[in-house]
Amino acid sequence: MTEPGALAPTDDLDVRDAPPPGLWQQMKADPQYAPEYLALEAVTRIGPQAAAWVARMRTRYPHMHPDGLAQLAVKRFRRHARFTGAVSGSVGLPGAIADLATLAWTQSRLVLHLAAVYGVDPTHPDRATDLLVLQRVHKATEAARLALGVAQGREGVGVALAKGVGTTASRAPVGRALGRLSWKLAQMAGMRAVRKVAAKAIPFAAIVFGAWANSSTVNDLASRTINLYRPPTLTAVPHPRPASQ
Repeated sequence: MTEPGALAPTDDLDVRDAPPPGLWQQMKADPQYAPEYLALEAVTRIGPQAAAWVARMRTRYPHMHPDGLAQLAVKRFRRHARFTGAVSGSVGLPGAIADLATLAWTQSRLVLHLAAVYGVDPTHPDRATDLLVLQRVHKATEAARLALGVAQGREGVGVALAKGVGTTASRAPVGRALGRLSWKLAQMAGMRAVRKVAAKAIPFAAIVFGAWANSSTVNDLASRTINLYRPPTLTAVPHPRPASQ
């Protein structure tokens, strides 16, 4: 824990990372398993980053309480989500699906960083299961594991479909596929995201609502994640849970 009156800790947490293009194409080609593809990619790509960030912060601030470090991560990712939500609100409905993917990716980054903060390996395959349950894509761990197994078996199918997206035979169902993708990503990002998409039909309101919805979903997910990963024996500090903003 930092001393009263001490300078606020600084960090080098880069919150600007976006879903890689390959993942985006895979999700568009096989939207039914978009959340599973995203969770698997997040653990592989983000897990090591989260572990490295926590290691650097513990070296830099050896006496900082885990709850303080967790709040630092929550604050940064919440601010980023609020900004991207406002930006997407200004570009109208075409930006809705991309923003949902970015929000789901930001949320996954938050979960894996909080896991690392509380001593849980963010690179372990079980974190993909945690992501799907915490983001309420699946209600139970076993269902999430089964879906992840199916998705891993379908990866080759997704690649093949992605290569055929621009063909004449595949053009007809593109609209339906994007609709299913938007629903799956909204489910992963939080049901407020569904209302945010609907709000894009209202000029200017979408900007304010987009920022609020993204921030709120991050707060909700942060609380669930901290409840899951925070050791019950850890000594409490003031305000260990994310404040609503």
